[in-house]
Amino acid sequence: MSVVQRKAMLKAQGFFPHKKNVKGTTIIYSRKHATAKFVRVVVDSGIGERSGKVVRNATVKLCFINRQKSWREITVEVSTDNKGLVGLIRKVEASEKFVKTCKHCKAKKFTAKTGNVVCSNACWTAWGGKKKSANTTKKSSQKIVAQKKAATPQKKKSQKVTPKSQRTYPANKRVGKSSQKKRQKIVAEILPGDLVSVERIELDKFKQDYTGSILGVVMKIDNIGRVTTNWTANTSDLFDWDMPESNYYMTNQRRAFRFKVLSRSVEWAEAT
Repeated sequence: MSVVQRKAMLKAQGFFPHKKNVKGTTIIYSRKHATAKFVRVVVDSGIGERSGKVVRNATVKLCFINRQKSWREITVEVSTDNKGLVGLIRKVEASEKFVKTCKHCKAKKFTAKTGNVVCSNACWTAWGGKKKSANTTKKSSQKIVAQKKAATPQKKKSQKVTPKSQRTYPANKRVGKSSQKKRQKIVAEILPGDLVSVERIELDKFKQDYTGSILGVVMKIDNIGRVTTNWTANTSDLFDWDMPESNYYMTNQRRAFRFKVLSRSVEWAEAT
């Protein structure tokens, strides 16, 4: 795809170029999200501002514009070649519904430099003082209750001692194999081209969603369920060997990582 074709394609998708790229030397395009307020789809065209030539692959990400008019990256930046740019724009735009929302101001959350997932509007700074005063009031009331309990004399309970000859002891119960839980195979339909993230499972219970910090594209899957994934971004604390490599996992595991498909609706269920 030539420079003219890439620019024409972005214009047809409703994108407009920015005046300046603060972080680089390539031309940046963006447009409003189709459904989400204050969210923009941002495309780094990979076209050099001075040379006017394609210098690298294009990248796509979502940004939330907060109350201070600052742009916060709410998804990781995903790169693609010329052929997959239109499809990637649609997938990244669809991943907006998986980005966490602040329960106080309904703004989208993003991963800060500290690694914490926080509100884009930093709304906690507005009610931080009230929360502190409420805690101090609660602590003072707890101290008063504790002092009243200490001042009230308590009656000593008489303990009955059972003679040794009359004591009974429960028999030791052996746990048989039948009482142990059987491990089940949990599977999901993972397909090539899926835009995926990662979820952490502990003893069959959901514990953490890494959407917004981990993003990848499924390249292929073999006949025994092994999945090859191109992990395009990882700003979490997970290592490469923690990433899921199959379309299934076993129950009763102390810790497991599974795929979370962002580009379509996929459910995990017991294998039949």
